[in-house]
Amino acid sequence: MKTSILVFAFIALACGQSKSSEPESNFNPDEMQLEKSFYDFKVNDIDGNEVDLSQFKGKKVLVVNVASKCGYTPQYADLQELNEKHGDKVAILGFPANNFGGQEPGTNENIKQFCTENYGVTFQMFDKISVKGVDKHPLYRWLSDKNMNGWNDKEPTWNFCKYLIDENGNLKKFFPSAINPMDEEIISAINA
Repeated sequence: MKTSILVFAFIALACGQSKSSEPESNFNPDEMQLEKSFYDFKVNDIDGNEVDLSQFKGKKVLVVNVASKCGYTPQYADLQELNEKHGDKVAILGFPANNFGGQEPGTNENIKQFCTENYGVTFQMFDKISVKGVDKHPLYRWLSDKNMNGWNDKEPTWNFCKYLIDENGNLKKFFPSAINPMDEEIISAINA
């Protein structure tokens, strides 16, 4: 809401309508700063606990939008294998989303149970969010807006799209759903 009001204020100023009955002292230019790094975000894990993504400084991170009823759902097993074999180099963060074909209808509790029972998931899972559209989560806005992340404008096209963040919090690669987490392309990027 604050961003919308500030954008409106900028438009009004640009159109020469700077006179207002509202006091101009409410404007804070610092609030207009866009997130520049992955580490600027705080998100809730699947249990509702806040996680500051700056805790991943110095380690690569693979961010994946996941779903329980998708043709790509077996990639949970591959993500777990990646976690077991390369977890010392990369943190895997799963973000459940129901944006594609209603393929993640469950609650956080349902999702957690499904992942644990069916795939033995031990990598970090997060609160169910939206990864596209008007209600897109701020992290996914950053991941898919080149004006924010520096180069990428690809948002997820389906479940299990993957974004690789480097050790300094910079977005480095985007991998579409069809690229398996254990694919050499991902392994090479993690080891680079």
